[in-house]
Amino acid sequence: MNNVNKTLYIPLYGKAYVSKKNIILKDKKAEQIWGQAAFDLKGKSKSKWLAYYMAMRSAVYDDWVKQVIRSNSNAVVLHIGCGLDSRIERVSAQNTKWYDIDFPDVIAERRKYYTESGYYHMLAADMRMDEWKKHIGARQEAIIILEGVSMYFEPEELIRLLSSISRHFNSVRLLMDCYTERAARVSKYKNPINDVGVTVVYGYDNPQEIASKSDLMFEKEHSLTSKKYIDELHMMEKIVFKHLFAGRIAASMYRMYEFKKEQQLC
Repeated sequence: MNNVNKTLYIPLYGKAYVSKKNIILKDKKAEQIWGQAAFDLKGKSKSKWLAYYMAMRSAVYDDWVKQVIRSNSNAVVLHIGCGLDSRIERVSAQNTKWYDIDFPDVIAERRKYYTESGYYHMLAADMRMDEWKKHIGARQEAIIILEGVSMYFEPEELIRLLSSISRHFNSVRLLMDCYTERAARVSKYKNPINDVGVTVVYGYDNPQEIASKSDLMFEKEHSLTSKKYIDELHMMEKIVFKHLFAGRIAASMYRMYEFKKEQQLC
């Protein structure tokens, strides 16, 4: 795997770590894969604070996906940059049309642990290209998960991807976490992804600008660190975590935005 793809082990470790502690989210699959993959994380990428943060981010996505599927039962789900994540199992969506999408070497690794079904598919694709469209039917409702990947797209590439999604589907609900431009600038000096060799990332400060350029509508901003999950930490950990990851400084570095495209009625 290249260095960007290796970043998938950071959230995998976080989910396995909290699952073993029985807090934030339960993910036996992450525990299993982490135990077998034996990837050697170093430095900040293996801190318990980052593990809590990665798990909370995933739990917020899980909550959103479950809610949106209930309101859009016929929608297809695209988890772009899925890594080794087991979200389809955590949200009990095995009977939902679902595509886990990532680069070919990531999907090759993923196939060691997951099996396709009539509903569930793994798609090896570079989402910066257009070939992925031929594998997924157009003119349908889509739920799009972009967790932990927007920062690796150059701005033009991200807009092109979002625009292609908007054109391909009748309606779209999309959730995406982003670095801010400030975070992108400092990431080359201080970021856990540096521990797996990644130093170039991109940030986005204005969700309205993203929306206007991609033919999507900006719906709202979400919190990456829900209070209900912070409250699962022990008292001193809760205090430290709030200072590191849930205050104004954290908000100036990392955001989560929801976009949508409404179905056009004839």
